[in-house]
Amino acid sequence: MPPVGKRHYMRVRADMPPGHVRTPAYLRGKTGWVERVLGPFPNPEQLAYGHQGENLSLMRVRFTMGDIWGAAAENPQDTLDAEIYSHWLEPAEPPHAT
Repeated sequence: MPPVGKRHYMRVRADMPPGHVRTPAYLRGKTGWVERVLGPFPNPEQLAYGHQGENLSLMRVRFTMGDIWGAAAENPQDTLDAEIYSHWLEPAEPPHAT
């Protein structure tokens, strides 16, 4: 679990694979921070096809509306939490880092 007080930023992979995918398309390529690690769970992308799903870490990632929708966000500082499996995430810098 990430240390208290320090945000660990993650970028959602921008891949668009065919078939069953649990990661929302509108979050692909977006950066948020790990709000919490929920634990290991079987990969639903494998379970959907009747395969034994390997255990992957499921993380609750928090995004600001501004980072998701840009100038179209009505309240850019509002947040959205999404539960995303670790194989969809890669380490990232904060979205507005210079």
